[in-house]
Amino acid sequence: MTTGWDPRPPSAPVGGNEWLPVLDIAAPARQRRWTILLRWLLLLPQFIVVGLLSFAAFFVTVAGWFAALVLGRLPEGIYSFLASVLAYRTRVGAGAMLLVDRYPPFSFSAPGYPVQIEVRPTELNRLAVLFRLILMIPAVIIVALLQYGWAALSWVFWILGIVLGRLPAPVYAATAAVARYQLRTSAYVSLLTPAYPKRLFGDEPEPMQKAHSATRPLLLGTGAKVLLVVFLVLGLGGHTAQNTLVSYDGDEKAGSRPASQP
Repeated sequence: MTTGWDPRPPSAPVGGNEWLPVLDIAAPARQRRWTILLRWLLLLPQFIVVGLLSFAAFFVTVAGWFAALVLGRLPEGIYSFLASVLAYRTRVGAGAMLLVDRYPPFSFSAPGYPVQIEVRPTELNRLAVLFRLILMIPAVIIVALLQYGWAALSWVFWILGIVLGRLPAPVYAATAAVARYQLRTSAYVSLLTPAYPKRLFGDEPEPMQKAHSATRPLLLGTGAKVLLVVFLVLGLGGHTAQNTLVSYDGDEKAGSRPASQP
């Protein structure tokens, strides 16, 4: 994870491709069934820490937004803190999504952990910073749908993990794609990158491309891509049903109130 400030813009397009935040996860391996069984319970302390860090990161992001409007970039201290929180949250999220078996450390620095991110400080477009709250809406909606859809099927993945001692390859790849898109959206919202979240359905294979990890590049098969579509459809259906029920409940309560007397 790169956190120091470099006046050169390393995230400028290289070879016609815009640089995007990177998620590196070690190759999928067998996991201990008992840790899968108790995964979310074991991670409860980490969820509390992530909640506290996210609360603090919200206010730091607001301060960073004002600073970026003036400077055209995030100050180094703000950038380093937000990048560290994002790395911490990504490690915990990868464990919760059954991508890795190793327990994440209670530390910002975890060089030996099998989940790493790379974000590169660069200049920010002040106009894009000004309207970031509006620009991020489509990506945030997609993340919400993916999270809802994955959560709806998480009990199936959990059972598969306990039975097999690992996630099936398509499930692993689709889950990693969700985690990477979450990372890129969070980086964009936090002003850590000017690059808009993209490539949900994986990277295009390139000749002679060197693989750095299981997710770099992230190459998805048909099964994984179908699962991502299923996540989106389930998320959309779930949110629609929830809004319908809330609206119906509100109408029922309104109809049950006695008419006001003149």
